[in-house]
Amino acid sequence: MSERILIIGAGQAGMQIAVSLRDAEFDGSITMIGEEPHGPYQRPPLSKAYLAGESDEESLELRSPAFYVENNIVVITGERVVDVRWDAAHGTAVTDTGREVPFDKLALTTGADVRRLGVEGEDLDGVLYLRGMADAQGLKQRWDAAKNVVVIGGGFIGLEVAAVARKNGKTTTVVHRNTRLLSRVVAPETSEFFKQAHERRGTTILLNTNFARFVGENGKVTGVELEGGEVIPADLVMVGVGVIPRSDLAEKLGLELANGSIVVDAQARTSDPRVLAAGDAVTMPHPLTQEGQIVLESVQNAVDQAKVVAKTIMGEETAYTAVPWFWSDQDTMKLQMAGLNIGYDQTVVRGNPDEEKFSVLYYKNGRVIAIDSVNEVLDYMAVRKALGAGQNMPADKVADTSVKLKELVED
Repeated sequence: MSERILIIGAGQAGMQIAVSLRDAEFDGSITMIGEEPHGPYQRPPLSKAYLAGESDEESLELRSPAFYVENNIVVITGERVVDVRWDAAHGTAVTDTGREVPFDKLALTTGADVRRLGVEGEDLDGVLYLRGMADAQGLKQRWDAAKNVVVIGGGFIGLEVAAVARKNGKTTTVVHRNTRLLSRVVAPETSEFFKQAHERRGTTILLNTNFARFVGENGKVTGVELEGGEVIPADLVMVGVGVIPRSDLAEKLGLELANGSIVVDAQARTSDPRVLAAGDAVTMPHPLTQEGQIVLESVQNAVDQAKVVAKTIMGEETAYTAVPWFWSDQDTMKLQMAGLNIGYDQTVVRGNPDEEKFSVLYYKNGRVIAIDSVNEVLDYMAVRKALGAGQNMPADKVADTSVKLKELVED
C-alpha cells in the first residue's frame, strides 16, 4: 500500500493508529499533527504519579522520539489544523502556520477540552484546570507552596488530585454540586464508599453545594465563595467538571455529530467514508451490544478503537467489540471498573467497603453487565473475562466471598 495517512491529534489514540498500521506492515506514509509542543504522552498519571513527583515528562512519553524516526512516522507538534480541502478522493490539511499536508485518508483523534466555568475570578492565579501537560506543570509549580487546596468537582480527576493533596498534608476540600461523588459513572454504594474513605483521610467533602465565585488578592486566589456567602480558604483551586469533545474540525468537514461528539460506526467510520475517528471526541455503538450511541473517555477506548481504525484503513471489516475498562488510583484505593452499567436494575455488594476491599456488581435483566472493584483485582479480572466471553455470574451467589468469582462463570 502507498496511501498517505494523516492523523489529526497526537494523543493516545493517534499514536496507536500509527503503531498499529506499522505493525500491520502498512508501507504508506503516516503523518500525525498535534497542537501541544510534546509528542504523544500518557495523560492519566498527570493527576496522580506526576503530581506526586513519582514520574516526570520523559517517563510519560508513549514512545521515544527515535521510535517515530525508525518507523517512518512523521510527528508534527505545536501546530493546529485549521482547514481541510478535498480534491476528488484526496485531501490537503492546512495548519495555523500555513503548512500544507496532503493525504489520501484522514483519521481524527482530536480528543476533548476541559469544560470551563466562566465565573468571576476564574482568571486569578492559582485557579487551574487539568487536561494536558502544560496544565499539570502549572499545578505542580504551585504545589509545594500551597497549603489550602480546593477541588471543584467530584469526578475521577478531582478525587485523584484531592487524594494527592491530602496525602501531602494539605488542607483539602472537595466542592461538588451533585448529591453524590462520581454520580455519572457508579452506583450509590460506590459513591458513598469514596465519600467516607476520603473523609477518613481528612478531606472535607461538600455535596449538593454550589459556589458563586473565586476571590483573591493581588491577582492571586485566596478563596472559594459558596452560594450562601461562606468563603473556603484556598491558595490553589483545581477545577474538574468534565470535558467537551473537540469536534470543530469535524463540524467544518460536515460530519455527523451527536451532542457535540463525532458519530462513528463499529468500524470507526464517520458519515464521510474518507474520514475515520477514535477517542474522546467520538460517540459509537455500545461495544458489547452494538446498540445506541455512547461516549467512552478512557485509555482503553482510545487504544482499542484506534486499532479498529487501523484495520479499517487496511481493508479489514472488524467491529469494535472490546470490553470497556477503567481505573482510578486514589491514595491506597485502586478502583478498577469493567463493562458499562448503563440501564442496570440490580447491584450486589461483595466484600466489606469499610475494609476498603470490596466489589459492586451490576446486573440488568439477571445478567452481569459491569463491576466496580476496590482493591479486589481478582474480582475485576473475573468479571472482565466473563463479559468478554458473553458469560454470566448468578446474582444470588456473587456476594459469598468464600467463593471465587471465576468459579461462578456460567458456560
